[in-house]
Amino acid sequence: MPNMSPKKVPMPEQDPNVRNKNFLEVALGYTEEMAKEEAQRCLQCKHRPCVEGCPVNVQIPDFIKLVAEGRFEEAYEKITETNSLPAICGRVCPQETQCEKLCVRGKKGEPVGIGRLERFAADWYMANAKPKEVKIEKLNKKVAVIGSGPAGITCAGDLAKMGYDVTIFEAFHTPGGVLMYGIPEFRLPKELVQKEIDLVKRLGVEIKTNMVIGKVFTLDELFNEGYKAIFIASGAGLPSFLGIEGENLNGVYSANEFLTRINLMKAYKFPDNDTPVKVGKTVAVVGGGNVAMDAARSAKRLGADNVYVIYRRSEEEMPARLEEIHHAKEEGIIFKLLTNPVRIIGTEDGWVKGMECIEMELGEPDASGRKKPVPKPNSEHVIDVDTVIIAIGQTPNPLITSTTPGLTTQKWGGIIVNEETLATSKPGVFAGGDAVTGAATVILAMGAGKKAAKAIDQYIQSKN
Repeated sequence: MPNMSPKKVPMPEQDPNVRNKNFLEVALGYTEEMAKEEAQRCLQCKHRPCVEGCPVNVQIPDFIKLVAEGRFEEAYEKITETNSLPAICGRVCPQETQCEKLCVRGKKGEPVGIGRLERFAADWYMANAKPKEVKIEKLNKKVAVIGSGPAGITCAGDLAKMGYDVTIFEAFHTPGGVLMYGIPEFRLPKELVQKEIDLVKRLGVEIKTNMVIGKVFTLDELFNEGYKAIFIASGAGLPSFLGIEGENLNGVYSANEFLTRINLMKAYKFPDNDTPVKVGKTVAVVGGGNVAMDAARSAKRLGADNVYVIYRRSEEEMPARLEEIHHAKEEGIIFKLLTNPVRIIGTEDGWVKGMECIEMELGEPDASGRKKPVPKPNSEHVIDVDTVIIAIGQTPNPLITSTTPGLTTQKWGGIIVNEETLATSKPGVFAGGDAVTGAATVILAMGAGKKAAKAIDQYIQSKN
């Protein structure tokens, strides 16, 4: 019998006043009993709207039925038919705007906890099952993938299964892209990302690190090395700034730098690790997306007394996931909404000591469909802060595009591609993920990686 409870089985979590001082995972995951109970809430409906909402087309009711029957290994295998990173997606996908948004159970109560069940199946498999040997017939054709984030890893894995010799060129010293340097440990444990990368290596994918393409090799040089196609999945690593006075003071970070130091360079383990990160007593994070929440919650864990999130619209317009906002509030993050920074104020020796802000009101909707914030006259005020983190978005790094003749881009730097095939204006070069869209989600980048793998295979086969 289906379980007709209107609410999801609650996710066990660390207590907010304990977790805001550590970097251990916040959500602890379902037990086998909880997973079966939640899986029984799925109605197994005929028209399966949830599958429509998944960018990589996971056969959601099928895997949930297997979980309900206690067939956890088969559930994992069902998910991985189309999604190569389930442990990651179960944690960081915005399920509430995708699969769960379309779930029929959500019409009268809460949708089925699809993300929680995906995470459960993946975690159970990693703890209990032995990975199966994969037999692959080699085609003896080389493909290069630039970047080892979600788009690159997904594309490389799919191409390797088809028999291609895939080499990933990664600019950093550690593969994983934004999964490693962007998303904090308490939301996505790095050990888990490492396991997913190891699975791709087991398919025969070679990962070369410290390879800044555009500097070490140009795309044309890669073609000369015998690569038949190239997939650019280099992400959006160039931070945006506000363009206000005082942004170059000491104590101002881009969220990229702040999170990279903490996550990839393990500043959260200082002094056991060499990378320090200076977090003052009072931190202001400017922005309202997931990255802003990640930066604010990381600053709190590193010992800041007060952490403010400064956002120029109201909470309704915030792009961050509801779960992230909720967790941040529980952990004691203070939200200063309808507030916009005007300038950052420094001490005589160049350190941040305050931020002048102005209050905003919401006017008519702008191009994004959200109400446009308008400054309130004479509402300037100064907040005392000693650290400012700017988290207002990032764009693709221009290194590859500036060293590749014949590659057309948008004004803001995104690579222009054919939406069906992800082919760029340069023959044999494909691109996907944030390098094309600007900063978006892990799952959309994975969807692009899958699409590109298919298109690259067709492109190379058509050359024969």
